[in-house]
Amino acid sequence: MLLRDMAPSDPLTLLRARVHEAEGRGRRAFALFQVARHLGPLVWVLPSHVPELPMLNGLPEGVGARLHLIRPEGEVDLLWCVEEALRSAPIGLVIAEPEKPLSLTAGRRLQLAAEAGRTTGLMLTRQDAGSNATETRWLCEPKAGPKPDSTLHAWSLIKNKRGTLGDWTLDWNGASAHVHMVSEARERCEPARTAQ
Repeated sequence: MLLRDMAPSDPLTLLRARVHEAEGRGRRAFALFQVARHLGPLVWVLPSHVPELPMLNGLPEGVGARLHLIRPEGEVDLLWCVEEALRSAPIGLVIAEPEKPLSLTAGRRLQLAAEAGRTTGLMLTRQDAGSNATETRWLCEPKAGPKPDSTLHAWSLIKNKRGTLGDWTLDWNGASAHVHMVSEARERCEPARTAQ
């Protein structure tokens, strides 16, 4: 059995050598979470006219030194950059933010490139603008927390070619790859009561 055929034990782990998608208002937070979990060089492909860039000082420790930002002029160049980066074997993670919906052909080309380079890809798409060729699709939304400084995220796996779907609420502060899974209401872990 190949490594890419095994399901990861952590539900938030992206399968290697495949392309995944994240949509929703929290898709960049999901991408930053994945950046902190992948080793090696990181590539982020953004259209040249997008004003919001990842702030190096705001990234988890050590990520800024590994991050390569590519700013192509158009959608064709963006997809070409992503495909070439996915084929580059030493790259740990390739993130891209396409503006237009991904066609099945474009999605399949990216999957083949990821398999060739054994690289993980993450496309940050707009709602309903992903490709049917993607391995997984995540819906990522911020969530109000109980405290003003709380950073809760609601991440839902809404498409998965190799497993089940699911919903997770996480408390992640962005400083590391560690998260605290927030339990559902009335499902708190209580110490076992001893018989009296």
